[in-house]
Amino acid sequence: MKHLNLPARVKLVEVGPRDGLQNEKQMVPASVKIELVHRLQAAGLKEIEVTSFVSPKWVPQMADNAEVMAGINRLAGVRYSVLTPNLQGFDAALLTHPNEIVVFGSASEAFSQKNINCSMAESIERFAPVVAAARAAGIYVRGAMSCTVGCPYEGEVSPDRVSYLAGLMKGIGVQHVGVADTIGVGTPLKVQRAMEATLKHFDINEVSGHFHDTYGQALVNTLICLQMGIWQFDASVAGLGGCPYAKGATGNVATEDVVYLLHGMGIDTGIDLDKLIDAGQFISDFLGRPTNARAGKALFNKRNS
Repeated sequence: MKHLNLPARVKLVEVGPRDGLQNEKQMVPASVKIELVHRLQAAGLKEIEVTSFVSPKWVPQMADNAEVMAGINRLAGVRYSVLTPNLQGFDAALLTHPNEIVVFGSASEAFSQKNINCSMAESIERFAPVVAAARAAGIYVRGAMSCTVGCPYEGEVSPDRVSYLAGLMKGIGVQHVGVADTIGVGTPLKVQRAMEATLKHFDINEVSGHFHDTYGQALVNTLICLQMGIWQFDASVAGLGGCPYAKGATGNVATEDVVYLLHGMGIDTGIDLDKLIDAGQFISDFLGRPTNARAGKALFNKRNS
């Protein structure tokens, strides 16, 4: 079957240093985080989510945010992004010169209430001054939309809620949104419906997929998005990042596995898979556990056999 709108090239946003490491109980020193970023950009990643400017009380792993940003040898053509939950976080982030900031919201009302004690609409309204400040400073703004197909509290999430959230984000000036299956329960048609709901508000070039692999569906969910013409995706080296709502479940889809899929389909990523595998092994060795990247593990073992 020929899919005329299959993209010739895909852009991957590497979220391992931030989204991947933030849930690690073992503290990762700034030097290791910096080395990981250096290895990722050496492998050809052009979009790297580095850290978050949140209260260290809530996310102690990210307390070294400014040190990490200062320690990176920045390459031309690479965009370094940070998560900023409020104006205080944005002001701190601004001092480190990020190329992009990330704000977030949930497509599940229950998730929003239980996690930040406010409604979806109120949560996005809180971000309005952050987005305005970033845009005024010439910093690109990406929005992360969580729980777009399923929620740990209310179960399935309807496309109408996704459309509502996307409209709210568009309304405050967010320039790009990631459609996230936060707990990894999505299957292709559900993900397609969430994407279609988002595309009512954002152009196809302003939308990306962010899939967790809890139920082993991340790659097939990626594939259906490719067939829709979606060409931007988040992924996490070595599959870093747990899923805090599904005990023992894996989190983010591994960048190595997505790259293996894309290269196998003849889709260009600009990424050197061997160097990417080495980056995954580097952080996995530090954490003292095997990589969660299946293709990464297989190719590493093959290379060393």
